Amino acid sequence: MEITASMVRELREKTNAGMMDCKKALQDTGGDMEKAVDLLRRKGLAKALKRSGKEAQEGMVHAYIHGGGRIGVLVEVNCETDFAAKSEDFVEFVRNIALQIAATNPLGVRKEDVPEEIIERERGIYLAQAGETGKPAHILEKMVDGKMRKFYEESVLMEQAYVKEPEKTIQDYLNELVAKIGEKIFVRRFVRYQLGEE
Repeated sequence: MEITASMVRELREKTNAGMMDCKKALQDTGGDMEKAVDLLRRKGLAKALKRSGKEAQEGMVHAYIHGGGRIGVLVEVNCETDFAAKSEDFVEFVRNIALQIAATNPLGVRKEDVPEEIIERERGIYLAQAGETGKPAHILEKMVDGKMRKFYEESVLMEQAYVKEPEKTIQDYLNELVAKIGEKIFVRRFVRYQLGEE
């Protein structure tokens, strides 16, 4: 199939990839636009993952106030360059992460950020609940593991379903941005305040 300039231009508009990369992706996928988009996204993510050892000292801190001043969020998201930090996609991502935090009140960014005493308390509750079923120990452990997975999906930011697109997680959303921008990006920290709560 002949790869036309308009096809290359269309793919470039969809992905922000270079002209030659777009042309090659279209050639490699026989002119299939959707497959070419997927191919470029995979390559972008792979390239960004290779850079994961690089320092991410740029980024932004964003403040979000919700519910007529009843909830406030401060979030810091880092990337490698000032150029990426000022991009529309990055800024939108940071704003959406602040909105997510306001809506879902996660306990931490990643699993390892959740305090050990909370994890132990949850495991203990789930084990007691499972024990009441009278099932064998090896089944109880699987039941508890399943409940802990659900706990992490609800209370850890990167594991949560993205409120604007529930079919993907926050980690999926971050991976898409990394693939598009081609830099290491991560949510460093956040704090959430709710009126009247400690």
